[in-house]
Amino acid sequence: MMFSKVLSLSDIKNEPFVIEHIRWDIEPKDLMEPRSLITDEGIKTRGAIKGYIFYIDTMDKKPILFLMRHTAADYAETLARIDEIPQDLLLEAVEENKNKAYFGMYPINKKVEEWLKRELGVL
Repeated sequence: MMFSKVLSLSDIKNEPFVIEHIRWDIEPKDLMEPRSLITDEGIKTRGAIKGYIFYIDTMDKKPILFLMRHTAADYAETLARIDEIPQDLLLEAVEENKNKAYFGMYPINKKVEEWLKRELGVL
């Protein structure tokens, strides 16, 4: 494990490497796709996914925003829990992405992304 504790939003703000390598274009389901798939055109191979991915978890009663670290070798670990985000933003993202749920994990939406970018100073 790269970090010895689950990070907070303020911890992430002090990690420029993490901020620089956030993948805003990846959803939880993308991480679970097979590396290779046989199609009519032959074998289709997906590229390596590495970086930091935000996702919303709904295993508890209320949605919680987490940051995951994912390596090119398909190793993943939860790095941070973001408690500062308003619940209404998370609830809206879950509702908007209800058809994209993957084992209780939901992708963030544009409003959550904009909130995070403002908080992290990457606008």
